[in-house]
Amino acid sequence: MRSFLQVASSEEVSSPLRVVQIEGLAVLKIIKHCKEFMPALVTGQLLGLDVGSVLEVTNCFPFPIREDDEEIEADGASYQLEMMRCLRDVNVDNNTVGWYQSTYMGSYQTVELIETFMNYQENIRRCVCIIYDPSRSSQGVLALKALKLTDSFMDLHHSNNFTGEKLREKKLAWVDVFEEIPIKVSNSALISAFMSDLEPDTPVSQCDYDRLSLSTNPFMERNLEFLIECMDDLSMEQQKFQYYYRNLSRQQSQQQAWLQKRRAENMARKAAGEEPLPEEDPSNPIFKPLPEPSRLDSFLITNQISNYCNQINGYVED
Repeated sequence: MRSFLQVASSEEVSSPLRVVQIEGLAVLKIIKHCKEFMPALVTGQLLGLDVGSVLEVTNCFPFPIREDDEEIEADGASYQLEMMRCLRDVNVDNNTVGWYQSTYMGSYQTVELIETFMNYQENIRRCVCIIYDPSRSSQGVLALKALKLTDSFMDLHHSNNFTGEKLREKKLAWVDVFEEIPIKVSNSALISAFMSDLEPDTPVSQCDYDRLSLSTNPFMERNLEFLIECMDDLSMEQQKFQYYYRNLSRQQSQQQAWLQKRRAENMARKAAGEEPLPEEDPSNPIFKPLPEPSRLDSFLITNQISNYCNQINGYVED
């Protein structure tokens, strides 16, 4: 018979992450930290519990911003441990479930984000990153989303092989890099009762609605500028692959010419009663395989282009 821990662990593995439930106070802390340091990008730690298919985020704390890059990693680790020790002393959840970070106009899909995910998931099997965009939120939309890497992408990242053949074998497309988890903001019954008391008794007038009509022209322009930059980056990535395939075609032509010459030479040697030479020469440079460029950057750029397009569509619909 299996033990209780074995049964619990098997159930935990079989239940995928369905929703991120975050406390309203933690949301306010994230918003306050990101807005205070605009336009600088900031990060912080998420604390909570992993319960079945729900990841509960009950608290968070910011990471300090330091100008000295040499001691950031060591000081950051000691700061996190000290903060978690203090939270444990006052009986607050101190289990790390991920991190949050601010972004500008949705520009967050980078290699650095993936590396951070992989570093976290060495110790935390299921972790999320909360992305908050203060510039987008200033337009009346709570730009808050929870992301995680897909399991198929993590398996491929461990092998560090993003060639076209491997991607086709795994059936991995650019939309399979990140997975967005729905966010549910929850409050305690006491806070909900207090908020209901704060609601005004007077109905909202048309004048109050008119105040919500915000100009989206500057944000539309910035999104279009970023979209054009991403298209240029994607064009450069395509040029890399075109250069690779041109060199590959040239190498294959050289190999065929060399093989035909070697086969003709072997026929002459065979007619003279001599031993034929091998048809492949590993020391010959034309038989050295050409390294195929990684498609990870093009996947991330395509994801970023899709994000900008969705934001532009959101502005148009609003």
